Amino acid sequence: MAATPRDARVPGSLGPAAIAIRDRVRHEISVGELAPGQRLGAEREIAERLGVSRATIRSALADLERRGAVRRVRGRSGGIFVAERKVERDLTSLAGLPAYLRRQGFQSDTRVISTATVEADDEVAAALGLDTGALLLEVVRVRLADGEPISLERAAFPADRFPDLLDRSLSGSLYELLATHYGLEPGEAEERIEVVGAGAAEARLLGVTRSVPLLAIARTAWSIDGLAFERSHDLFRGDRVRIVVRARSAPQTSSVVAASVEVL
Repeated sequence: MAATPRDARVPGSLGPAAIAIRDRVRHEISVGELAPGQRLGAEREIAERLGVSRATIRSALADLERRGAVRRVRGRSGGIFVAERKVERDLTSLAGLPAYLRRQGFQSDTRVISTATVEADDEVAAALGLDTGALLLEVVRVRLADGEPISLERAAFPADRFPDLLDRSLSGSLYELLATHYGLEPGEAEERIEVVGAGAAEARLLGVTRSVPLLAIARTAWSIDGLAFERSHDLFRGDRVRIVVRARSAPQTSSVVAASVEVL
């Protein structure tokens, strides 16, 4: 068998010059020399500024884009931009999204879209341990980080357990509200995740184009006494979200013990 040349590279891998450019940009982002949303320029402009070929720049930028460090915008006013900051949401914690945003230096805001008293369909009734047709309190909200929509959430709660909930301020953390006014102590939650395409209404509320990927998280939460109190469906912008899973080996078993969603 013929020997593989020492300098042969896997197709699509980066050469030394592209690696140097990639690492330089990543360092400048990490130390704050390049700010989120800052325009780096077009490929030709960057190549001229750094004194390398466009092929080298193209390879380095493609790798940075795959890693989520930069984003490419088409059109006359487009170019290469530094990606927005990341927000990590730990799925193993039942804290509300505003707590995660505040913890990481983002300004959290909420836009309440609608509230209503509705009847539980078969799926929601089964999740909450209720009869089909039982009354639910439904809250639909858009969550924002630094003024930009990042998720659309639709949450439903048993009406008889949380009287007058819809008359209260719903712009903050609902879990904090339930704890303060109803003595709720969350116990555990199950979250099922899948990728879906944005419908017309979701796209409009989240500021994306129709059919772009959204990360859908369906959650059922139980209080510490074992009673289900929430059934929700959250849609996160697919261009802003990354799932991170951490696992460790436990005695007698090996299981995933931590997972998180990072909003880009």
